Amino acid sequence: MNVLFEEDGAFKTGTVLADNDATLQVESASGKRTKVKAAAILLRFQSPAPGALLEAAEPLAHDIEPEFLWECCADGEFSFLDIAKDYVGKDPSPVEAASVLLALHAAPVYFHRKGKGRFRKAPPDILQAALAGLEKKRQQALAIERMVAELKAGSLPPEFAPLLDQLLYAPDRNKPETKALEAACEELHTSAPHLLARCGAIKSHRDYHFNRFLREYFPKGTGFPAVDVPTAPADLPLASVEAFSIDDAATTEIDDAFSLEALPGIGWRVGIHIAAPGLGFGPGEALDQIARDRLSTVYMPGNKITMLPDAVVEAYTLAEGKPRPAVSLYLTVNEGLEIVGHESRLERVHVAANLRHHEIEPLFNEATLAAGLGDFRFAQELKLLWQLACACEGRRGKPSATQGIFDYNFDVFPDASDPTGAADRIEISARKRGSPLDKLVAELMIVANATWGGLLAEKKVACIYRAQTAGKVRMTTSPLPHEGLGVPQYAWSSSPLRRYVDLVNQWQLITLLQDRAPHFGAKSDALFAAMRDFDLTYAAYAEFQRHMERYWCLRWLEQKGVTEIEGTVRKENLVKLDPLPLMQRVPSLPELSMGQRVKLSVESWDTLSLELNLRFVAVIESADVVADVGDDEEAGA
Repeated sequence: MNVLFEEDGAFKTGTVLADNDATLQVESASGKRTKVKAAAILLRFQSPAPGALLEAAEPLAHDIEPEFLWECCADGEFSFLDIAKDYVGKDPSPVEAASVLLALHAAPVYFHRKGKGRFRKAPPDILQAALAGLEKKRQQALAIERMVAELKAGSLPPEFAPLLDQLLYAPDRNKPETKALEAACEELHTSAPHLLARCGAIKSHRDYHFNRFLREYFPKGTGFPAVDVPTAPADLPLASVEAFSIDDAATTEIDDAFSLEALPGIGWRVGIHIAAPGLGFGPGEALDQIARDRLSTVYMPGNKITMLPDAVVEAYTLAEGKPRPAVSLYLTVNEGLEIVGHESRLERVHVAANLRHHEIEPLFNEATLAAGLGDFRFAQELKLLWQLACACEGRRGKPSATQGIFDYNFDVFPDASDPTGAADRIEISARKRGSPLDKLVAELMIVANATWGGLLAEKKVACIYRAQTAGKVRMTTSPLPHEGLGVPQYAWSSSPLRRYVDLVNQWQLITLLQDRAPHFGAKSDALFAAMRDFDLTYAAYAEFQRHMERYWCLRWLEQKGVTEIEGTVRKENLVKLDPLPLMQRVPSLPELSMGQRVKLSVESWDTLSLELNLRFVAVIESADVVADVGDDEEAGA
């Protein structure tokens, strides 16, 4: 006796070796013996041989039309043997019965399973819906096949146009367009951005990277809602000083300026003046919500997205020409360049000049200080402030800037006639950190941020600190030390036009100076949320800036036609390229010690994936090495 039975969702056959009523011992054609429950037996037969039954039934099952079977079935549950008898018009042979069973099992749209060998016809409405779904899937499969063919031929399917952003940055794998794109990429062994670029969907690689960032962090665009520009209190006193700022040429958010007055018999009064948008609007107002949403100005080569609207920046930036509202820290400095007292004020400050690095640095540098400064505006003020900065650095016991580190300036010259950006020019220049101007600004910012952080801590007014303990830098509401700077506490307060943390701290400082209750308590949920969100967002903005700098570095290689480049080994196979702020792994690099200089061949680069392939050529020489990255705490930047 042979049997047809179901096991693990599959139909199998075998010869009965023992029948124990509840279970049977069955041997398959391969010789494997299996214990089968009697309830799983669908058909008992003498012939054909077990291995031939399903082999003979399968082609017959393919010829059975499920639509016809469905028409033949009555409502209600039935056994496959019942419908097989009706279908063939007589008692079915084992092969005929098995063929009907296979046909029923292969048509779940028409027949719903109700047990082993038992079925029920699908209700008409459910059947029609299921058939419509199958037809939709069939049409979708044909559409996907067509779209794949078009993509492979370098043509963009018409369905892709309204979905390009989604396909590039957040593909929905349930959509047929995404399925077609993935299938074409797999067949061509390429990535989605490269294939879409080949099909003409990505006009500008620069815009591709920029739009990815905008989609995540500025989904509603970079524009500002209409807001009124607030004015500072009209009764702010006018300071008697003539202040000046020191910034790069492209800086528009001028947060800080300095002044110097002689104090006969004592020394000097040094003024550190910080722009005060916090005097114009406060927490909970419309401008606060804008700044809270953005949390920081976003920087990138050739562009930036400001935290505050341009009109607000223009009203509060410390631009030369007329008095601007400021929070001022006045340091009393004796002739030994020791800070013997300080006072904070809310006032208007007249900014006499906005000094720019490219203009003042040729006149004020290590060489001119050693040779004797020439006669130029603010020469003596700069010299005295630099001497104070050197004294402050010495007292802290920490350098304000690691020697040997370079800052890189990216000058982008866009070509408006070329929307692809391919004609844009880029110039990258290096400027060594630690110049007298750098030290002057950095040290005075450290003094301001540490002093105001200490004042707020002393008065038990909550604020957000930047701490470094055990080598880890973090944001905190506790006045912990900043070991890297050598100060007992450090609260970012010097960049309120471009960093939300600084604006929050300025609000707290203003309430203290006005003898009012602070906006945020020590356990304020709003304060903690602002600190957390700022930390995450600020890091993401910095990563985007590095991402875009890498893009422009590759464009610089392309523009200059660079085939060989020199660099310095950092660790393992990581090399810092000489003229660029670019670290690159070189797999072919032999085992070399840190600081060794190498020559590399530029094999290829890709401004879409931002990949760069370099090959080791030769060792040039050894050199002392310093890190190219650092925590810019001292600059307040």
